[in-house]
Order: sequence, then structure tokens, then C-alpha cells
Amino acid sequence: MQEIVNKVDWQKQELLPVIVQDNDTNEVLMMAYMNEEALELSLKTKFAHYFSRSKQRIWKKGESSGHTQEILSFFIDCDNDTLLIKVNQKGVACHTGRKSCFFTELETAEIVCDVEVNTEAVYGVIETLYHTIQERKNADPATSWTAKLLSKGENTILKKVVEEAGEYCFAHKDNDESEMIYEAADLTYHMLVALASKNIAPERIKQELARRFNMSGIAEKNSRKD
Repeated sequence: MQEIVNKVDWQKQELLPVIVQDNDTNEVLMMAYMNEEALELSLKTKFAHYFSRSKQRIWKKGESSGHTQEILSFFIDCDNDTLLIKVNQKGVACHTGRKSCFFTELETAEIVCDVEVNTEAVYGVIETLYHTIQERKNADPATSWTAKLLSKGENTILKKVVEEAGEYCFAHKDNDESEMIYEAADLTYHMLVALASKNIAPERIKQELARRFNMSGIAEKNSRKD
């Protein structure tokens, strides 16, 4: 296996672009990245493993959704720096619930592929909202509030985070439960917009919280000191 892994020109890049095709139809389903470990796992298990740049970790395709990719063949290009894999796709390939990640016509912005799976039920509302915000980066600011907010830049995005944090604090001080829930939802949305502007997925926040589970709050605070 190591001989196969070594065919990749890892000196040129740490992450190997991977094009994923449906084995039966040759439809391009998605494009992702593998590092050495992800490639080794994919070769060993014959199920696609990728390195997520947003989550900053290796993930098995379908680990949450069950929409796995059984790899039937591997191909490497002439420069040894791009991989093509043909897969048996279980369910859908795209986190939007569509069969393929390539569903938007570039020049007209027409959506050419229907949603087949309710992703909120699979990924949860936070992950679904984050990915929706990411998609809105390319939307028309005249018709999308999220796109309009993102187009105004960092100062406006952060001003809204501070504003919504203040609104939550006022609701909390007033002991108004319904307003606390409402304002907390607004704050969560605007925090996700800020994170999306830097391409930081909620998964990385979860990883940081998990890291702290076995550490007292005082120890965690002390670990930040120079």
C-alpha cells in the first residue's frame, strides 16, 4: 500500500484533489481532498475518506448521513497530483441533499438538480444553517439578507454580532424567556455568518469544546497564559 501512496507527489502539495465519479453513470458527484492518511484509509477500507479543510480533520464520507462511497477504482493523473475515484454512491453525494455537488449553472445561476434528501434531519440545524450561509456567499445581495450582510464586509458582520449579544443580555436581564430564546437564535445566526466568512465550520467549535471536557476551567484559562 505504501508504494501506491508514494506515487503521489506529496512534495508538491499536502492535500490531493480528488474527483469523484458515479461508477455506473460517470456523473461527477463531487470534488474533495485527501492527505496521506485519508488516502491510506481509502485504499485499505475501499470506502472514501477525505481531509476536510473546514473541519480540519479526516472524515469518512457518510459518517453522519450514512451516504457512503464505496470505491471501485482509483486513477491518478499524469502529473501524479490529482486523483479520480469511481464509486458506488449510497444515497446522495452533496450535503445539500442533491445527488451531485455540481447543480448550479454558472452563467444563469439556475439550479439544475432537485433536493432528494432532507439534510436538516441528517446533519442538524446548526450544520445545515452554516452550509446555507456558505451557499449564500454567491447569492444576489438584493434578494438574500445573508448575501447582503456578507457583502458589506467584516465591520458590519462583527457589528451585528455585538448588537445581537447586547440584545440577548437585555432579554436575560429582563428575565424574558421567549425573548432570550429569540435573541439567542439571532446571535447564533450572526456568529455563524462571522464564522462562515472565515470558513470556520461549527465542527471545529465542537472539537474545541470536546478538548476542554477533561480539563478544568481554571486549568484551561491558565493554559492560555504565555
